[in-house]
Amino acid sequence: MRIIIIQIFGKKNCSESKKAERFFKERKIKYQFINILEKVPSKRELETICKTYDLENLLDKEGKEYKKRNLEYIVYDIEELLLENPILFKTPIVRGSKTIALGNATDLWKKISEEEK
Repeated sequence: MRIIIIQIFGKKNCSESKKAERFFKERKIKYQFINILEKVPSKRELETICKTYDLENLLDKEGKEYKKRNLEYIVYDIEELLLENPILFKTPIVRGSKTIALGNATDLWKKISEEEK
């Protein structure tokens, strides 16, 4: 019997992260919630995520913090910026054994839940 862990990288106060948690909770699917503000993904985890999504897509350009810092007018290293300022990650990032979903992606959450059965 293999142990299945779905990881949800999110922010406690993020409505989209709460939707992801609720999705798996309602289906009685085990998951691990990782508060991205307390435990930033490692470079290796980031590399795994970037096999599916470009770094640019991981940046929450609609978020308050991005706008507050006027990042649309500044040149920056995205990886460094995200690792030093995890509040700038677009969340949730839901990771199963084969699939990774970014943001409110219920179709991919369903796929992840099917893969983990």
